[in-house]
Amino acid sequence: MMPSRTNLATGIPSSKVKYSRLSSTGDGYIDLQFKKSPPKIPYKAIALATVLFLIGAFLIIIGSLLLAGYISKGGADRAVPVLIVGILVFLPGFYHLRIAYYAFKGYRGYSYDDIPDFDD
Repeated sequence: MMPSRTNLATGIPSSKVKYSRLSSTGDGYIDLQFKKSPPKIPYKAIALATVLFLIGAFLIIIGSLLLAGYISKGGADRAVPVLIVGILVFLPGFYHLRIAYYAFKGYRGYSYDDIPDFDD
């Protein structure tokens, strides 16, 4: 009796594997592989960018009012750290909101894939 052939990678005997012949008329491509899926909108990342934008804008306004002396007479020693933190929080929020807006409007070169997604 002759030993049966087995696939070394999976250990399945070759007699149990079902094969089908490819059509000779096609070029191997199907239309479904070229269809573009609808974009996945990262709602959590856009919400975080909105919160960062609003907190940063609020801190920049408060820091500007502190620096101008409208809120208290503390001077620049209290205003500069508030302005720095406000700018550091404002910039990423503004950047990602801008990308989300341009992707929503459909501008060329912008997509929701450019925004980091936290659902991984």
